[in-house]
Amino acid sequence: MKIAILGAGNMGLSFSKSFLKYELIKPENLHLITRNKSKISKISEEFPKSKISTFEEIEDLDANLVIIAVKPQDFSYVAKNIYFPFRENQMILSIMAGIKIEKIQTLLNHPLVVRAMPNSPTLLGMGITGYTAAEGISFSQLINIERLLNSTGRSVYLEDENLLDGVTALSGSGPAYFYYIIDAMIKAGIEMGIEENLSQLFVKQTMLGAYHLINNSDKSLEELINDVASKGGTTEAALKMFEENSLKEILKKGILKAEERAKELNG
Repeated sequence: MKIAILGAGNMGLSFSKSFLKYELIKPENLHLITRNKSKISKISEEFPKSKISTFEEIEDLDANLVIIAVKPQDFSYVAKNIYFPFRENQMILSIMAGIKIEKIQTLLNHPLVVRAMPNSPTLLGMGITGYTAAEGISFSQLINIERLLNSTGRSVYLEDENLLDGVTALSGSGPAYFYYIIDAMIKAGIEMGIEENLSQLFVKQTMLGAYHLINNSDKSLEELINDVASKGGTTEAALKMFEENSLKEILKKGILKAEERAKELNG
């Protein structure tokens, strides 16, 4: 298989590393394409055996799969400035937030489009990706796409493309929500007199332990909370403050706002 990646940014490069790590593609069959000439030397250091080009240099793209990994805000411009035709049997995999299959098909004048929404833990092979496909894509083609996506973590096929905007808001943006909460916890530790490096250690290890408890327990989240929050104790005091200030509702509203923005990106 030959793969070309339009937009060799963080996500495009993390996908490339996963494909190579699991030997799903040979380095010489990977073509990385960037809009920024100044990035070529750095990308070449990381991918010495792969082909690296700028958009302007390509007249014909020799690839079975073309991954669109540019920023969604830049897609219309990029699509208008692509100087090569897509071949009849080439598959397109979009990992752009918000941009719907129909728009990609129209702007690129090509029907074979799969749309996916990964998240940043794909960098470690621990991501999760929701994906869906245009009509006319065969089961075997979809299996090949799923195999590639699974090299970056886990993948979930969705029949309804509209759900991908929710996936974008929930898991695509999700890591940032956890970082935000962790940052608040670390800063609270510092305010209580705990040194920053120790505060980070306590919070990160607590997060890691809580994750494993969720994954290895049959209890509901409510039960797990109650296990920690004894009557009249410290946890109950904190949770009461969260409830009084509608923290859960604010978090939900933020996630719904992210979904709204994903829909706006399609234009």
